Amino acid sequence: MPFTELQNELNERAAQGLLRRRHVLETPQGVRITVDGSPYLSFCSNDYLGLANHPQLMAALQAGARRYGVGAGASHLVSGHFAAHHQLESELAAFVNKPAALLFSAGYLANLGAVQALAGRGDAVFADRFNHASLNDAMLLSRAEIKRYRHNDMAQLAQLLEQTKSGRKLIITDAVFSMDGDLALLPELLALCEKYNAWLLVDDAHGFGVLGAEGRGSLAHFGLDSPRLIYMATLGKAAGVSGAFVAAEKIAIETLLQHARSYIYTTASPPALAGTLLASLNVLREEEWRRGQLRKLIAQLRAGLAALPWQLMPSQTPIQPLLVGGNEQAVALSEGLRARGIWVPAIRPPTVPQGTARLRISLSAAHSEQDVAQLIGALHELAR
Repeated sequence: MPFTELQNELNERAAQGLLRRRHVLETPQGVRITVDGSPYLSFCSNDYLGLANHPQLMAALQAGARRYGVGAGASHLVSGHFAAHHQLESELAAFVNKPAALLFSAGYLANLGAVQALAGRGDAVFADRFNHASLNDAMLLSRAEIKRYRHNDMAQLAQLLEQTKSGRKLIITDAVFSMDGDLALLPELLALCEKYNAWLLVDDAHGFGVLGAEGRGSLAHFGLDSPRLIYMATLGKAAGVSGAFVAAEKIAIETLLQHARSYIYTTASPPALAGTLLASLNVLREEEWRRGQLRKLIAQLRAGLAALPWQLMPSQTPIQPLLVGGNEQAVALSEGLRARGIWVPAIRPPTVPQGTARLRISLSAAHSEQDVAQLIGALHELAR
């Protein structure tokens, strides 16, 4: 029976400490949650600014539902493109200083659609080896030639670009690497694009809302502006809601509208969510204290964990990975925290390279200094 083979594969994953399982969240997203019936202090959400429960966003969602109902009913190109979607695309483009933007129902879909629409047979895609799975899948589906370079290794990337003489060249990279928390070398990448006539697609899932003035993202953080830049950001992390967008030159966005299969053949997200995201943009602009609180908490955590036998990886973002090494050790450390009422996930291969299992500590502006001190104390206790 085929099921026997499937069970054997699952048993092997379990023996390697790689079997994943879901947990049931019974409360709203926040720093204090109830999971599987037990209360926890959470350090595992990507709600970096604590907006998932913001009263202005909840009020906007209620108003949007009253005006537009619940579902979009169709894809954007059939009858699912509402006034709220249209306004949000305009405001997102302006927010990240690009001429145009296109909404997608999820970040995964945005990356699949953008890469597949911009590169194909006869072209080449250049990818950082630490990129998110969605970018990896996107380049495979594009059918372009794939050239992967070592993490943030500009010399190797330049060599690969130099060797490529024909077709479009598209460099794809995370802006903030989701499991390491470090930044891509975006100024250097853009300089290589200028030199070798390439495009640069930046996945800013973990930078949008957090980095740059008013949370305008990684391009604003580095002060970058170029028609070669294709910018993607998700709206379910720091923005607190759901969905994603791609922003670029108008001709690039029109190309996506015509050719991005994950846009063309997907039902539009509910228009009430678009109205909620308009409220989220206002909060991003107005509540700078949230990013200030994040910076304070990051400094507190890094100082408090400096003496541990496990090392924090270099990161100045809300993603603070604590490198443990072995899969079983990382899981045991996560379970030790859970026994103390603290939820921090263990991240294992294949999400990260072999031998680099870690705790992925995610900070939020909704955390207090006392919350971070509680985590620091628990980890020191477990180290003893």
